Amino acid sequence: MSDLVLELGLDRALEQYRRELTGYCYRMLGSSHEAEDAVQETLVRAWRGFDAFEGRASLRSWLYRIATNVCTTMLDGRRRRALPMDLEASSSPGGAFGVPLTESAWIQPIPDRLLLRLEGDPAEAAVAHDTIRLAFVAALQHLPARQRAVLILRDVLKWKAAEVAELLETTVVSVNGLLRRARATLASTDLSEPPPARRTPQEEELLARYVEAFERLDTDVLVALLRDDAVFSMPPYTFWLQGRRAIGEWVAAGICKDAVLVPVEANGSPAFGVYKPSGPNGGFEAFGIQVLELSDSGIAAIHNFLDPTLLPLFDLPPTLTLPTS
Repeated sequence: MSDLVLELGLDRALEQYRRELTGYCYRMLGSSHEAEDAVQETLVRAWRGFDAFEGRASLRSWLYRIATNVCTTMLDGRRRRALPMDLEASSSPGGAFGVPLTESAWIQPIPDRLLLRLEGDPAEAAVAHDTIRLAFVAALQHLPARQRAVLILRDVLKWKAAEVAELLETTVVSVNGLLRRARATLASTDLSEPPPARRTPQEEELLARYVEAFERLDTDVLVALLRDDAVFSMPPYTFWLQGRRAIGEWVAAGICKDAVLVPVEANGSPAFGVYKPSGPNGGFEAFGIQVLELSDSGIAAIHNFLDPTLLPLFDLPPTLTLPTS
């Protein structure tokens, strides 16, 4: 029996791995809801099957084997999740949104608190931070499930090839081949340079100016904060915009008028819960989660996930009442 199980008891020993398993399953599946389901299924299977676990591997590697099997089954026969930029050419500001696609079509955002530890090795924290970015998670979805698992285990979690081979019940040669192909696929995707894990005072000031401009619908200021080639997306619609001018025209039309932003952290990036006015009494209702990507030359992307069911995951209420001044 594992020393950790003897020390903590089975339930607590399994719970020790929930956060890192959530990170693994999220990168595999691209969905916050599905990642939580996969982790729960992993822990249930481990609890039920613990009598058959004979300690021939560490508890951690055994849990990752179960999680890999769970995720692979969930991915079987499904189309990959994506961001709008992966599916269609950019839209015009006055274009139609079209028919919303189902939730299963999209990468979902996830709160940092479910994945990232504040303590620990700064280098490991930087890797963890970089590899939950929306762009990276979207790129992973181009990989077959087995390549995806190998790349995450080897390049993100820093497992040895022999450890991955044992988990997947294959050879080191096979693992190395899968890793080579996975890296080649990722190298062909458009992955921007990740921002630093800790935001600078200049970035904090930029975000404060962005919130003020967005809530006041000050198009001139908002556009000035964007990078020249910035993108603006709105899952579940394939509609997306690129460039300051296009984004500025769309914002100026007033669709986001009187919205309120509540700061959160998602995918290693600044993010906001978005609330829209719900009626004449001054209340606001949940509208979605907005995730920003920052760069040295301004805001590189604004991803608007128009799904109110995401807000409880970020500990945000369904409705909001602002204090009167």
